[in-house]
Amino acid sequence: MAEAATSAAEKPARPQIDGILVVAKEPGPTSHDIVALIRRLTGVKRVGHGGTLDPFAAGVLPVFVGHATRLVEYHLTDDKEYRALVCFGARSTTDDLDGELSPTEVPAPDRAAVEEALNAFRGTIEQTPPDYSAVRVAGRKAYELARHGEKPSLKSRSVTIHHLEMTNWDGSDPERPVATIEVRCSAGTYIRALARDLGESLGCGAYLGALTRTASGPFRIADATSMDALRTALTDGRVNDVLLPMDTGLDGYPTLTLTDEDVASLARGQYVRRSSEAPNEGLVRVRDQSGRLVAIARAERGQIKPEKVFVAG
Repeated sequence: MAEAATSAAEKPARPQIDGILVVAKEPGPTSHDIVALIRRLTGVKRVGHGGTLDPFAAGVLPVFVGHATRLVEYHLTDDKEYRALVCFGARSTTDDLDGELSPTEVPAPDRAAVEEALNAFRGTIEQTPPDYSAVRVAGRKAYELARHGEKPSLKSRSVTIHHLEMTNWDGSDPERPVATIEVRCSAGTYIRALARDLGESLGCGAYLGALTRTASGPFRIADATSMDALRTALTDGRVNDVLLPMDTGLDGYPTLTLTDEDVASLARGQYVRRSSEAPNEGLVRVRDQSGRLVAIARAERGQIKPEKVFVAG
């Protein structure tokens, strides 16, 4: 028993992991499932994702590990890009393939009609979230109400569609044509709702048949790692092969290198005098003399004020 206790005590601790894993999610698992798996594989408790993907959706899912979880808020307004299949000629209770489908009697549109209808969805538009969404209504999630047969009272919101283009048209079944669209939009946009509203504008109904997120802010599908490759890298201890620096995608914030003394002051929550290389105001990424990211701080009124510190004082 004593030997076992000694052996357990001498077992080397896992190194601290701080950074971003860009996952190429496959259809099936929830975003929470991916986070739970990475938490188990890394042994790091603080893990979070940078924007939910529905279970049936695929594509880019940034996962923030360790201290990087404190930087998620700076990505909440990142634009998103998607490739979506929009199926015409039926409505869905969930606005996607997973719901109960109800065919409509209105003839399905041709490609030209859909191309014309897309014009109304470019720019800033009003969009009502799907009934089956995580939007809260009187303290409950909308999907919880919908699953119990209640119609959630959801308010419309302004979203911005920066780019909307049809890249393919499958009219092999004239009663159920399918369009492939590419979308770049503001955070908070529901592509399911976009498909639904496009179908309603044509009178024939439509729903989302498939969805791939091709980019989430600076994180792109071409640079994402499959779950199999990620699992292998983490299991083999090759985390650095797949881990991005914590401040990846925050290039809009200037970098400021401070002395060890000033870093220690920031770590204690103290302000330091703004140097000539720092901007007059705004957020900065603070590094120590070795180049390590040690804090996110704000330049203001001649001082550097710590907002998030990643080192001990």
